[in-house]
Amino acid sequence: MNLLEKISELFGKFMAVIVLVVAALALFVPKTGLWISVSWVNYLLMIVMFGMGLTLRLEDFKLVFTRPRDIIIGCIAQFTVMPLLAFALSKIFNLDPALMAGVVLVGTCPGGTSSNVITYLSKGDVALSVGMTSVNTLLAPVLTPAITYLLLKTTVHVDIIAMFLSIVKVVIIPIGLGFLINKFFGKFTQKLVKILPMISVIAICMIVSTVVAHNAAKILSTGVLVFAVVILHNILGYGCGFGLGKLLKLSPEKTKALSVEIGMQNSGLATSLANTAFSSLAMATVPGAIFSVWHNISGSILANIYNRWNGRAVLSNKDKAAA
Repeated sequence: MNLLEKISELFGKFMAVIVLVVAALALFVPKTGLWISVSWVNYLLMIVMFGMGLTLRLEDFKLVFTRPRDIIIGCIAQFTVMPLLAFALSKIFNLDPALMAGVVLVGTCPGGTSSNVITYLSKGDVALSVGMTSVNTLLAPVLTPAITYLLLKTTVHVDIIAMFLSIVKVVIIPIGLGFLINKFFGKFTQKLVKILPMISVIAICMIVSTVVAHNAAKILSTGVLVFAVVILHNILGYGCGFGLGKLLKLSPEKTKALSVEIGMQNSGLATSLANTAFSSLAMATVPGAIFSVWHNISGSILANIYNRWNGRAVLSNKDKAAA
């Protein structure tokens, strides 16, 4: 078990490098990721969510639902910051209508389950992250089409039932099972939790590999411009979330959760919606596919940065105690 714990620690420490290597391989040698079926993605996320549930206690959720202010802040920021950034960047870079539609759709979608994983790996407030993702996803069937219409003056149909069932299946049930097992078999889960970073990184790598491999041709054909827009959209989202957290004087854990939640989108949903809502615009699916890859890479890097920030805070407290 000690060996597994050490390996898990290395996986967490070098997650960004590992994900980058996996993404590059899948992009230039698609065979390395084509063996993973796209249908596996939800199951891989469910495994990670179950692992996150093993780290949660009842007190974590009590804090979120007895203090809804943080979730309300996250919801308002999610459906204002990312859509407006998407629209502004599309105009600044003069994207053609198809790519603009795809970028805006990414911005109007809720945060994805990947944000919960990255918040967990960042040592952020996981309960708050899950709460924001769940509420945002439940609001998305109304807000995603409405905001998309306001920005593009075109309608997007969202399958409310399918989206609701997806969030229940991929997020709520696995986390609930993990939470219950942690509650009744706490001594066992405390040992298992130490190897969860390794399991999470492997799952993220498999997700990135399959998304990149199955979209490699489209990604390589779009040129530098759309990559620049997607990367800026994501990074500016992180920055706005971090700045908002600091402005509102939230704790480091909550600031991390808010930053990650705003910056990471349900780009898989955006790709699916673009395929149905903008079927005449073939390239509208590309921004979502690129975002799916990039935000896992950037999220891995951000998790390492936020872990160091957490480490500095702990070190500072020790120094104060010693003084």
